[in-house]
Amino acid sequence: MGQPKWPTPFKTSMLPDRHGEKPADKHEDQRAPLIPDNRGMNPLLAKLQPYPFERLKQLFASVTPNPAFKPISLGIGEPKHATPAFIQDALKAAVATGLSAYPATAGEPALRKACTAWLQTRYDLTLDAATQVLPVNGSREALFALTQTVIDPTRPGATVVSPNPFYQIYEGAALLAGAELHYVPSDPARNFANDWDSVPAAVWARTQLLFVCSPGNPTGAVMPLSEWQRLFALSDQHGFVIASDECYSEIYFREEAPLSGLEAAHLLGRTDFKRLIAFTSLSKRSNVPGLRSGFVAGDAAIIQQFLLYRTYHGSAMSPVVQSASVAAWGDEAHVVDNRNQYRTKFAQVTPVLAQVLDVKLPDASFYLWAGVPAGWQGDDAAFAKALYEAESVTVLPGSYLARDFNGSNPGEGRIRMALVAETAECLEAAERIARFVRAHPKKA
Repeated sequence: MGQPKWPTPFKTSMLPDRHGEKPADKHEDQRAPLIPDNRGMNPLLAKLQPYPFERLKQLFASVTPNPAFKPISLGIGEPKHATPAFIQDALKAAVATGLSAYPATAGEPALRKACTAWLQTRYDLTLDAATQVLPVNGSREALFALTQTVIDPTRPGATVVSPNPFYQIYEGAALLAGAELHYVPSDPARNFANDWDSVPAAVWARTQLLFVCSPGNPTGAVMPLSEWQRLFALSDQHGFVIASDECYSEIYFREEAPLSGLEAAHLLGRTDFKRLIAFTSLSKRSNVPGLRSGFVAGDAAIIQQFLLYRTYHGSAMSPVVQSASVAAWGDEAHVVDNRNQYRTKFAQVTPVLAQVLDVKLPDASFYLWAGVPAGWQGDDAAFAKALYEAESVTVLPGSYLARDFNGSNPGEGRIRMALVAETAECLEAAERIARFVRAHPKKA
């Protein structure tokens, strides 16, 4: 099995200070270091890699962006559309009574019922609100915590299989759980589908957890039923859990809505959702990333153990947030409006970029996953740096979202653009990128 090539390990010097700025050097910051050394610390922390945005900050450290242009960032996938007023109102109304008691880790029955009602509306699924659904403080927290619940590091070769490129929490969660990682590349020739057949049988045999992201980050690809059937068969054969990350499920561009892992299981007669947990969130669906609200659903036996872990982990959702979440899950009109905003935006922006980059409308999500011009020889980081300097536009190098594995990095030569701002700003960014490519068809 190939071994990943790691970037520089994370160091405490990479952490921002209390003002959010990284000290220039040790002479300018005389405070004690955050962590003096590794003695007494979990040694697995040393395996964590710098987050992509920390690497981007380092890449841009020596660059002065063109002062003639207002900075535009397409780098971070943070929703920027307005939070619906009715969600804000529900949050405010709950403050008067929602802060006077400790919340239950399992969440209020009203929220769990709202989650199962949404699953019924969206996927025509009937789940038990008491045993098959659990509110979580956003998908990031839940993805990490579920990994700690599932992985048994005492079993030889405990392995987590992850897409490549991938959401960085998958990797960090696996490493801190004491597992090895096997990365599965996406294939541009197959609409960036993951090449599950590339995973050796010996790896599947020791796999304990498989991360699936559909719609994908950063590619926007949606897995078809046939692919789910293949993964369920592998799970049956080897006994691993499937963690299905579906936080982009409500932002899509074709008429058919993306298929959920739960929906796929049901269509294939797997009505107990054995060894399957789906993750969804309000952040992208309802434009409330600061609310930190979502839920997991699926196999009741795993949910039971996950609840036990979270009870000790201290992951209970505020009653105030729960009230706002009930309101959000119960309304679809704002979701349709949000989706239409993205459809309009992508319809205008994608053709501009397609004139100069290898890019097309994705199945779903709010990212464009573009190939840099051939003249840049696959150097996505150099492209991002030069673009920032010339046009004051930030994009994220694709290689930062992937790992070198089996001799290649499937993110190399691509950039991720998050079209989260208003249409006019995204369109201006696209026009600047097009101008830059025409002026710089090759790497300097």
